[in-house]
Amino acid sequence: MLSSWKPSASTVCLDASFVVRMLVDSKEGPVADRLWVKWQKEGRRLVAPPLMFFEISNAVYRYVRADLFSLERALQVLETALRLDIDLVTYPELHQEALRLAHEWRLPATYDAHYLALARRLQAPFWTADRRLARLVRPHFPHVHLLGEEGAS
Repeated sequence: MLSSWKPSASTVCLDASFVVRMLVDSKEGPVADRLWVKWQKEGRRLVAPPLMFFEISNAVYRYVRADLFSLERALQVLETALRLDIDLVTYPELHQEALRLAHEWRLPATYDAHYLALARRLQAPFWTADRRLARLVRPHFPHVHLLGEEGAS
């Protein structure tokens, strides 16, 4: 039952949008950097489902297609992301749980639901830079944090 669910103090689940904003010049980048340093100092375990790097490579490729990045810059961002201390975590029921959550919460795809299912399973707060996602799932999943929101920590 979600109403009695308490997030873990030692684990944080991040999505690809958080990592991209952290690594790409954006208004949210400095906030993401501060959070990253804080979590590292606190010894937090940072986790994501294995699809994270597929999404990051796609995001930086979209920058290339929009002529915002050179291919070389996109590859640099991706290489930096791949070196980050993020544990890729999966479990046998992850895909089924993601499918159920996507359906229940009427998400447009299951990709984001994989992060949410993982965060829920690990009882970890979930951090995203995706405003649409945060708005859609907060009524069901109160431990969603939107990068750049006032008071986010």
